[in-house]
Amino acid sequence: MTLRRRLAGGAALLTALALLTGCANGGNDAQGSSESAADAPKITFLYSPYADYAPFFLAEKKGYFEDAGLDVELISKSGSSGETYQQVSTGSITAGGATWGAGLFNATKAGTSISVIASVSKIPSEGKNPAPLMASEKSGITDAKDLKGKKIGIPGDGGFGIYSVALALKSVGLDLDDVKLVNLSPGDIPPAMANGSIDASWTIEPISSAITQKKLGHELLGVDYQSGVELGALVFNSDYVQKHPKAVTAFTAAYLRAVKELENGGWKDPADQKIIAEYTDLPVETLQSIGLTRQDPEGAIDWKDVSRQEQFFRDRGALEFDGDSGIQKIFRKDILQQAVADSEKQPSASS
Repeated sequence: MTLRRRLAGGAALLTALALLTGCANGGNDAQGSSESAADAPKITFLYSPYADYAPFFLAEKKGYFEDAGLDVELISKSGSSGETYQQVSTGSITAGGATWGAGLFNATKAGTSISVIASVSKIPSEGKNPAPLMASEKSGITDAKDLKGKKIGIPGDGGFGIYSVALALKSVGLDLDDVKLVNLSPGDIPPAMANGSIDASWTIEPISSAITQKKLGHELLGVDYQSGVELGALVFNSDYVQKHPKAVTAFTAAYLRAVKELENGGWKDPADQKIIAEYTDLPVETLQSIGLTRQDPEGAIDWKDVSRQEQFFRDRGALEFDGDSGIQKIFRKDILQQAVADSEKQPSASS
């Protein structure tokens, strides 16, 4: 098993991927192949260095993938979810985690070789917001209603960030047309708040906690406005899924094993904290204080919420097609169901 941190290849237009058709089918038999999981080629997994991906870090470092007979390599990315879709659909990377967004819906409709396997992260229903809307201290804004006409930072027009801001504004009777949107990468948010070039911004942990600690900004709302929203999905290259379904099932089961471990106290376990801190490049002390997304122990996806997100991007004109994307057709429910069953047979922690 290896851990490699490197930048994945450059982005490409998703529409150019239409010729790379996949064969994912929710009705396929995940156990139909005679090949064992151990016989499958290496699985390369593209992740962002955030705590959302903690179960994958544990599964790798604690040997859960190895226990399943898999050769897995985790590869860190610095780009967008669009990068993940492009890399996975072309087969450059076997699998990855990415947010639900216009890129995924467009790629699905274009027939790219992507299969959705499970949920990776959701916004919690209570507690600290892992992706809050924050106002700059320089703005003087303390009430979200006062954002009308103000400049708000978003990480592009096609992903979770803008959807999150839209939900926040809606909760106080505003919409995106009431504000001025400014495209900012997550790393550019703190300096933009410091110099006053934006009044507020979507943020994500651990950046949001750092903004608070440095007194550059403050949260405007609790987590209620986006409670339970689907944030990330586990996707695989469809051709790999068709050829090696048992390996994909075993990978997913190992991931769910780690999810359950975290849910059963792993977030407070010093050994687990050390592993997560290593992959996220965060001090354990910081990891203990930030807002965390939640992972479903059965990898369940709230398809009604996914549909709402697709409709949002349709209304924004960010989709390159008419009608429904058909994203549920690329969901491998059979693999997830088998992975859930297999994960229930596994111990809660590596011996």
